[in-house]
Amino acid sequence: MRTIPTSELIINSDGSIFHLHIKPEHLADTVILVGDPGRVEMVASYFDNKECNIASREFRTITGTYKGKRMTVISTGIGTDNIDIVVSELDALANIDFESRIEKQEKRVLTLLRLGTSGAIQPDIPLGSFVFAHSSVGFDGLLNYYAGRDGVCDLAIEKAFVEHTGWNPQLPAPYFIDADQQLFEHFKDSVVDGITVAAPGFYGPQGRWLRIAPADKELNSKIESFEYKGRRITNFEMESSALAGLGKLMGHRAGTICTIIAQRAVKDMNTDYKPFVRQMIEMALDKLAAL
Repeated sequence: MRTIPTSELIINSDGSIFHLHIKPEHLADTVILVGDPGRVEMVASYFDNKECNIASREFRTITGTYKGKRMTVISTGIGTDNIDIVVSELDALANIDFESRIEKQEKRVLTLLRLGTSGAIQPDIPLGSFVFAHSSVGFDGLLNYYAGRDGVCDLAIEKAFVEHTGWNPQLPAPYFIDADQQLFEHFKDSVVDGITVAAPGFYGPQGRWLRIAPADKELNSKIESFEYKGRRITNFEMESSALAGLGKLMGHRAGTICTIIAQRAVKDMNTDYKPFVRQMIEMALDKLAAL
């Protein structure tokens, strides 16, 4: 078995993992991921009790119980690069022995559910909808850095998408990855079944134009018109692909649900979206407690 060097698995002097600053005993099997550190407290306000409350950079973690089920809620900040840090360190906490620096023989399977906000690109998905990223399209290229990428991605739809959009070869190769099917089945009666684009930025990569024009001004309309076996792309956000992809490669159950707060197709935006987010959190907590 490989002994992981100190430069790869970085453990702080108090025994916590490098970026998150949490210890193995702080981690529940059910993990809720949110982008905004302030949203951690919103989720944890529903907990029956709290074991820990730890903050480090944009990463804030609270572990407690909800209806008798132990859960961890953690903020990731924005972007797939942060998801790479968070999911890798959560997996290390679960499946690497910190004393020996060796991977554990018996693996712990985590349930990782991201609760976020998103913009719809289809006109029939109204503000306030909850979209489950049944599939995610990674525009970020992150999963392409990992061995086994082709074994977990849908290569046929990738090829069709690249051909349909006339994909710019200067951009990272897009990848299509499915969320955990069991997790989707558990939530499907409360959500819209979606294909979600995870973009590596909020402005140009999502077709927003302030002063610098996007390289392909028609990319969003190409994305909106793409269909594959009766399915279409539903919304934009910035994390779902890395979460689903890393979760699948590591053997965890992972998925993303987003509240729609912007309607890109009709150029509408709801800045007073917290009531919708609360409804999503309440629905997700009840579903996870019953999982």
